[in-house]
Amino acid sequence: MTVDLRLAIPAGIAWIAVWILLGIPAALPLAVVVCWAMAAAGTVVAVLARRWGKSARTRRRGIVGAGWRRWAAFAVVIATAAAMVLSSAAVRDQQRHPDWMTAAASSGRFVVATATTTETLHAGQDRFDATLESVTIGGRTTAVEVPVTVFGSAQSSPAQSPAAQSATVVGLGSTITLSGTLADTDPGESSAYLFFSSSSAATSVVSEPPWFLDWANALRAGFQDAAAALPGDGAGLLPGLAIGDTSAVSAELNSAMKTSSLSHLTAVSGANCAVIIGLIMIAGGALGVRRGLRVSASLAVLLGFVVLVTPQPSVLRAAVMAVLVLVALGSGRPARGIPVLALAVLVLLVTDPWLSRSYGFILSVLATGGLLVLARPLTTLLSRWMPVAVAAVISIPLAAQLACQPVLILLNPSIPLYAVPANVLAEPAAPLATVLGLAACAILPLWPFLGDLIAAMAWVPSSWIAAVARFFSGLPGSSLPWLSGAAGAVLVAMIVLLALVVLLRPDARWSRSRRIGTAALAVILVAYPSILAGDRIRQEISRPSDWEIAACDIGQGDAVLVRSGGMVALIDAGPEPARLSRCLDILGIGRIDLLVLTHYDLDHVGGAPALFGRVDRAIIGPAADANDTRLAGQLRHSGAEVDQVNLGDTGRLGELRWQVLWPPARLGGIQLGNDASVTLEFGGVGTCGNGCLSSLFLGDLGEEPQARMMAANRLLAAVDVVKVAHHGSADQNSRLYDKVRAAVGIIGVGKTNTYGHPTEALLAMLVHSGTLATRTDRDGMILISPRLDGTVSVWTEKDGAVKSDGARE
Repeated sequence: MTVDLRLAIPAGIAWIAVWILLGIPAALPLAVVVCWAMAAAGTVVAVLARRWGKSARTRRRGIVGAGWRRWAAFAVVIATAAAMVLSSAAVRDQQRHPDWMTAAASSGRFVVATATTTETLHAGQDRFDATLESVTIGGRTTAVEVPVTVFGSAQSSPAQSPAAQSATVVGLGSTITLSGTLADTDPGESSAYLFFSSSSAATSVVSEPPWFLDWANALRAGFQDAAAALPGDGAGLLPGLAIGDTSAVSAELNSAMKTSSLSHLTAVSGANCAVIIGLIMIAGGALGVRRGLRVSASLAVLLGFVVLVTPQPSVLRAAVMAVLVLVALGSGRPARGIPVLALAVLVLLVTDPWLSRSYGFILSVLATGGLLVLARPLTTLLSRWMPVAVAAVISIPLAAQLACQPVLILLNPSIPLYAVPANVLAEPAAPLATVLGLAACAILPLWPFLGDLIAAMAWVPSSWIAAVARFFSGLPGSSLPWLSGAAGAVLVAMIVLLALVVLLRPDARWSRSRRIGTAALAVILVAYPSILAGDRIRQEISRPSDWEIAACDIGQGDAVLVRSGGMVALIDAGPEPARLSRCLDILGIGRIDLLVLTHYDLDHVGGAPALFGRVDRAIIGPAADANDTRLAGQLRHSGAEVDQVNLGDTGRLGELRWQVLWPPARLGGIQLGNDASVTLEFGGVGTCGNGCLSSLFLGDLGEEPQARMMAANRLLAAVDVVKVAHHGSADQNSRLYDKVRAAVGIIGVGKTNTYGHPTEALLAMLVHSGTLATRTDRDGMILISPRLDGTVSVWTEKDGAVKSDGARE
């Protein structure tokens, strides 16, 4: 099979160029000039070459051949594609980062803004994306168009339709007001700034979405209500399969879907668009409708579908490809898959260059490309041993998995071993759930009884997919651990390429390549498990069983365990249930005697659903809004005793005594959130002696509340371990770290955090106080144990054990 790469190569080079240069925004203007100059120079050369080629003298001498001219024209296409994409990036980067906003972010100025939501917000959601439309600083209001990520929850507008309010707080396209502070993001991030709302009341809806968006909000809300009335996993999964709304999917089911490689079914993409357009074209043809009218109807329905499911990256890619195919059909021209995909990529990158760094967009393009290039050869290969129909069913998920796996390794360093059989069983049910779900969504406002009936019918294939996900995720060895980062991605890519060379190349022409590929593949497949097994054996053997404090590697957030006398406390729950569950499983923790939620930021409580039904007692700080109160209620409902604690409260955990050092009962001007973090001290009692570690957990306290906490606890003593405040931000009080003189400092921080954590200033404070800095982004899981000589032993997942003075064992 011949693959037409004439447009794919320029699109790929333009993609790589903008991906790199978005991280170096200062180089964008120069790159634009260079690319346009190359395109202009190439055009001149190609025109002159064409004229010279027509000369009889040059034809006789063979100075300029047709092949050379084609290569010159191809170079012009490449330079032009890159210039178009980079020009868009350069212009929009200036619009996204006006100097006065960057200065306001750097100085922490208070900002009031008006914004439009770019996603549907659900109850309890405290992080969302929006586009700023105007910003007011110091009484001056300026119109802007800047994408931001907002940290804060919003209250629905009274003007919003009742149907839309029933399942959502804020609909897509709503106008909201924000007040708070800005923070810069790293170059290349899709959001230009982070917007931190000063309080829950600081984010409110002032007007509902325009009519051309609000109709979809009402449809989504009605369908969510109908699905919620159904039982089991199928109810939560159905909105995801039909309209891409995964808000009702439980944390456990979401983890099962990822483990079994079925989460792509809830990402609306080309398959959904193809089903809808195919039904319209077939139905129109059966009714004798002319092709032009069928194409027009398909375009109109496609636009409505994009609004309904919201314009996510995979949806945009699928929609643009569908438009290109429909236009080709309407004009009577053929449409080939790879050129259409390449043109769609170029159109979208020119429209939004930051899609080049979106994992959703990357995976969508790779999966589509894999299907277009690999599905047919794999079907031909597998049909040697099975019927063609069965081979086709297997080759489709296999092609997509092979194409996407190198990128998936960057997101989750493991390979799902049951991905293909899980997809073979689940994918046939997905179109049925999609079609029935969309039909129910459209019919519910008109005929509720019929809509509910169709939704119940769609629940059957949805439940089947959920059952398949849970079955395969529960099997032993459901995933193979893999090298993380770029090394793991490159290794997977090498294995995939070698396997394709070995299996798909014709014997006669590629026999030598097949032999080399087979040998290389065999070496990798034999060597890697040995290396991986050795690394896992090293971890299992070296991991201390007598640890008393364990810091989970859960990304940007905190989740630290304290163990004493057979009892376990967990301080904060991290950002995600799946990561917290993995840490608890590795350490063999099934029950939490004491849960401490220092405050309610997502990176401290996002993993709490993994703990429902596993906690005996939870202690919490003051709630800022209804979402905080709701979490406390969920913990109570799951069987935990929940108490709000204040300065002076005490308790026991095995041989340890804990004491609350902050916040006071009367806040007296202390802001809720970080500044009111529950601060806890653990210390040994009785005959514990050197067998217990003392520790101090600072939540996200800043410099000023740290000083006030020290003033309220003048007898604050030195400790063995300190959980560093706010993931190592610069907002710290050096006197506090000098006073506690901890042997070890724990910093819970993510590898790709955009805040610059931990800061050099904080690390310098720890060096000055004689504290060994450990950090989860570099060390992975951290286990700390006491020694009989009074020192502290630190084990890290990446390097093994070290002493508190930093000397390697």
